[in-house]
Amino acid sequence: MSANSLRPSPIVSTVDFDRDGVQHGFLRLPYSRDDSAWGSVMIPICVIRNGSGPTALLTGGNHGDEYEGPLALYELARTLDPRSVTGTVIIVPAMNYPAFRAGTRTSPIDKGNMNRAFPGRPDGTVTEKIADYFQRALLPRADLVLDFHSGGRTLDFLPFCAAHILPDKKQEQAAFAAVEAFSAPFSVKMLEIDAVGMYDTAAEEMGKVFVTTELGGGGTSRAETVRIARVGVLNVLRHAGIVSGAVEKTRTRWLDMPSGDCFSFAEEDGMIETMVDLGEPVAQGDVVARIHAIGRTGIAPQEIRAKMSGILVARHFPGLVKAGDCTSVVALEA
Repeated sequence: MSANSLRPSPIVSTVDFDRDGVQHGFLRLPYSRDDSAWGSVMIPICVIRNGSGPTALLTGGNHGDEYEGPLALYELARTLDPRSVTGTVIIVPAMNYPAFRAGTRTSPIDKGNMNRAFPGRPDGTVTEKIADYFQRALLPRADLVLDFHSGGRTLDFLPFCAAHILPDKKQEQAAFAAVEAFSAPFSVKMLEIDAVGMYDTAAEEMGKVFVTTELGGGGTSRAETVRIARVGVLNVLRHAGIVSGAVEKTRTRWLDMPSGDCFSFAEEDGMIETMVDLGEPVAQGDVVARIHAIGRTGIAPQEIRAKMSGILVARHFPGLVKAGDCTSVVALEA
C-alpha cells in the first residue's frame, strides 16, 4: 500500500451515509483561491436510505457540459419517496462540480477531465481529490453505479444506455441486464478504446455493476432525452430491487461497438459536412462526413469513410473541426 493511499481525503461529507431518511448536503472540498482564502468547493449530494439492502451510486456531470444526467438526478433527489426504497440511493448530480458550473467538459480550475483522473490523489489537483474520494469513499459502498453521459458540446449521439464488454462474464451479464432494464431506445455493448483513468474502469475493477449512457449532445438537452434519463434511472433502481414498482419496459435495439474501427477522426482542420444522419445505415467504405478546407477556396474536401458497416450512432457537433477530432461513430446491429 502506497503512502499516498494512506493519506486521508480532504473532502468532508455533511451527510451520514448510514442514517435512514433523506439527507441533502455537500461534499466539501477545501480550495484556497484568490477570491476565498479559506474557501471550498461544495459538491451537492443526496442520500436516501431505508434500512438494509443494496446501494446505488448515481452520478451526472462527470463532464460539465452534459445535462440529461443532472436534470434527472436533481429531480430524483427532490422527489424520491424513501418509503419506496429498500437500501440506499446516493445521488451526486454534478460530479465534476467546477466543470458543471462553468459549462465545460473539464474543470476550469485545473483542466482536469474527471473521467480520466481515477484513482485520483488525496494530495493532487481539485479533480484528482474528487476522484480519490469517489474511489475510496463512495465506490466501495455501491453495488450498482449509474453514470450519465451525453455528447457535450462536441458530439451528438443517438440516445443509448451502455455497459462494457468485460473479462468477468457474470459481471458483464449483470451490467447488460441493467442496461436492458433502463430501456433506452438503443442499448450498446461497448469495448472502450481509452479506459485508463476512467470512473467506469475504477468501478468495474471493484466488481461493481456499472452502467452508463450517451443521451444526445450539443451542449444542451432535449425533452425526449431528459424523459429517457428520468424513466431510465427509476427502471434501473427498480430492476435492482432498491425502489419498489415494476420496470417500465419499452423496446430497445441492441448495438455492438466491438473495436476501434467504430470510430473515425478528422485529419485536417475545417468545416464538417455530415453525409449520414444519426440512426441511418452505413456500409463499409461509405463517406460518412467530409471536411472542407476554410483557409482558401478550390481545395477538395477530405472524405471520412466508414471502416465497418452498421448504423451511425454519433457525429461531431458543431460545424467546425480540428485535426484529431472524432467525426463519427458507427455501431453494429447486435
